[in-house]
Amino acid sequence: MNTPAPAPAVSHLIAGVRVIVFLALAYTIQFIAFLLLQPFGLFVGATLGSFAGGAIATVLALRIYLQGTLPDIGLVWHAAAARHLGLGMALGAGSAVLVVGVPLLIDKAYFVPSSEYPLSFPAMFLVGIVLLFGALGEELIFRGYPFQMLAGRYGTFQILLPAAVLFAAAHAGNLNSSPLGLFNTFLWGVVLGYSLLRSGDLWLPTGLHFGWNFTLPLFGVNLSGFRMGMTGRTLEWRASDLWSGGSYGPEASVLSSLVVAGLFFALHRIPLSRQRLLLMPDLIEEVEEEDSAQ
Repeated sequence: MNTPAPAPAVSHLIAGVRVIVFLALAYTIQFIAFLLLQPFGLFVGATLGSFAGGAIATVLALRIYLQGTLPDIGLVWHAAAARHLGLGMALGAGSAVLVVGVPLLIDKAYFVPSSEYPLSFPAMFLVGIVLLFGALGEELIFRGYPFQMLAGRYGTFQILLPAAVLFAAAHAGNLNSSPLGLFNTFLWGVVLGYSLLRSGDLWLPTGLHFGWNFTLPLFGVNLSGFRMGMTGRTLEWRASDLWSGGSYGPEASVLSSLVVAGLFFALHRIPLSRQRLLLMPDLIEEVEEEDSAQ
């Protein structure tokens, strides 16, 4: 495997300016896309707007600063890409099943028919496509160019927590957001950032993100405050908002806190084929050490 030459280090000022410009551009594009897509609904506008902002800002940043392309930040389709994506989807979906399935098993939640949200397989497919693009868009914004550039400049674990705080702050305006919901989003930011460090690509965090986001609505619960009924059923709770997450959905529950914490330790144990990232020379050195040890 060819080793990419590490990107030249930049000064603190330049690094900060590049991140600010990237985020300003991404959110400006996201807002414009949201306005254009608003006739299709708040959910579609917010989700696909995120993809448009992340994708366009990333392509421009890579071309302007590095003369690079998307594979340079972990979107190359390598030998282990399908495994990383599939593993991420399985772990994300499994985590969602635990958060909702355990209350169902102990009779703290139950399904009720919903004529407002009839069973629709085309709707499942379309919602899945929208959520997949939304997950990729958020990963490009929060674990893509700015995260990797700063991690390469200051150190991977020095950036992990601040990036997770930013990820949570970006969700503060979601419908019915709560302090516990934002804390859990922070935990997700840590897990998704760590999954990038473990895999060296964006396929694993995108799979985790998508698996969680797609599976929760299948149980008839809100996702980050949004309702995406597709199965003709909604979930009613015999538990307080602390356990159900209230109107925000299970992401604002104690159960999510426990499951996401467990997911972090699972990612620490699972063997992965770590890839080399252009902007993170420390990760390149770790991969080279792993290759030489095999």
